[in-house]
Amino acid sequence: MSSCTDERNAQILIQVLKAHGIKKVIASPGTTNACLVSSMQSDPFFEIYSAPEERSGAYMACGMAAESGEPVVLSCTGATASRNYMPALTEAFYRKLPILTVTSSRRNAYIGHNCDQVTDRTVLPNDVAKISVQMPIVLDDVSEWNCTINANKAVLELYHRGGGPAHINLETTYSKKKVTDIQPVRIIRRFMKYDELPNITTQRVCIFVGAHVEMDDKLERAISEFCKKYNGIVLCDHTSNYRGEYRAFCNIVANQYYWKSTIQNVELMVHIGDISSSDYKIQAKEVWRVNPDGEIRDTFQKLYNVFEMKEVEFFEYYNKKKKDYSNNELLIAYHQEEKEILSRMPELPFSNIWIASVTAKKLPADSVLHLGIRNSLRSWNYFDTQETVTGYSNTGGFGIDGSLSTVIGAALCHPDRLYYCVLGDLAFFYDMNALGNRHVPSNIRILVVNNGLGFEMKFPASWGYSIANSIGVSEDNYVCAAGHYSSPDLIKSYVYGLGFEYLKVSTKDQYFDCLPTIVSNEKQDRTLVVEIVVNSENEDAALNLIGSIMVDESNAAKAAIKKAIGKKGIDAIKKMMGR
Repeated sequence: MSSCTDERNAQILIQVLKAHGIKKVIASPGTTNACLVSSMQSDPFFEIYSAPEERSGAYMACGMAAESGEPVVLSCTGATASRNYMPALTEAFYRKLPILTVTSSRRNAYIGHNCDQVTDRTVLPNDVAKISVQMPIVLDDVSEWNCTINANKAVLELYHRGGGPAHINLETTYSKKKVTDIQPVRIIRRFMKYDELPNITTQRVCIFVGAHVEMDDKLERAISEFCKKYNGIVLCDHTSNYRGEYRAFCNIVANQYYWKSTIQNVELMVHIGDISSSDYKIQAKEVWRVNPDGEIRDTFQKLYNVFEMKEVEFFEYYNKKKKDYSNNELLIAYHQEEKEILSRMPELPFSNIWIASVTAKKLPADSVLHLGIRNSLRSWNYFDTQETVTGYSNTGGFGIDGSLSTVIGAALCHPDRLYYCVLGDLAFFYDMNALGNRHVPSNIRILVVNNGLGFEMKFPASWGYSIANSIGVSEDNYVCAAGHYSSPDLIKSYVYGLGFEYLKVSTKDQYFDCLPTIVSNEKQDRTLVVEIVVNSENEDAALNLIGSIMVDESNAAKAAIKKAIGKKGIDAIKKMMGR
């Protein structure tokens, strides 16, 4: 058995190279690359050549790659060694030659501190590599994951869209330790639509739809057919916009604190769409990402395959591969669990979640729902709307700003559709100047859930787990920005000044009184703003209640202990146990 350095980042790179059959290496002498090169030298898989001068070694790689048709790895040390690669890498870039340049170095922390032989390799000229990544020293699970992804990214780019050179900067600590027992590394592969695609052999499949534009009928039918054949469901929230028969609007099922849904364990998850606020706590063994961009986006840290193609092409391919239909066991199980949970729905306090519970299904057909980040989005994702309602949120940047401006721009496109915007008070004041725009149309209805602070930074307050609380100070004044915009008539005065219609409610009865106006299909002459005054304690209580509908007694007991002793108590117990 060959020996290898104990530097985990080097181990990861070596395993990814071997998985892709990349064996040709041209090594230049040095100490920062000694761990990598000596490990390769010990492994009979690699075919290694020595080049004392880096510029010559890089041109050797050009000739070798062009003649053999195989990728070639370059390895050099620190100081100016990598600079000598640039002429040949420029050649490789324009000829699309698959050369993987691995520049070994001391840690990037030393850059800019007059440390000997440390050069900055974080920025490269545009035409010496298609991609440049860093593989730092592995110190924890996150740095291990980062190195795994970056090694896969760089190697896959050698072949991607015609191929070409790629760059990895590999940090080292000059470790002299060798090991023979090496932990496996996850290998990610990319498939194009003209490739032979891998088979689906699993018994349960879910499709995770992140934020997605409104789907056309062809894609929706292809997804439904796929689920029918592969025993699948489609995990959705308001931003997913899949409305087929396999839609599982499952945040209320998947986010029970003391109970686990049967749908949360699947063998395969197909990931489409973009950034989502939901994760549904799915424990998929393997994730396949389908997107025309072909990028490695390892949201769930279980990515194995990337399919660079249109979503409809992916689903139609696999639909043709299988003729028989499944028994829909997963969809049936989901519907049974959802029905049980909804039948046990507790009386919720007056809160954003309660508002969503009594409003979502009553939004008019063909209306559009825009939700603020993050409390409003989470609260409304517990309750589905009518089938023809589409949903959006600014999940791209995932920031507090822009909700009002976004819904104004959208509403201007379709004057005959109703557009709803639900957001918190801080988000409203952040973007309130947008309402002064002279183009604001009358087909917008804005619900401002005013709890007087940024609730997101506070919850779950009843568990005592907020960051400021754990440090021993109140989070309200600075972390949650409480006490600003405190005039009770501020929104009213501003909205009236703009000539909008304004309603204010602070109880359930008052909300029910104005609900017919909110969900009316009748076209109005003025933009409607409804200020809904709630308190953060009720927001917190509602969140705890809706997550505690289903209870596995063993999980509840553990949670009760954690809640009773608090984070400091848990940390003290861990310390006593030496953990």
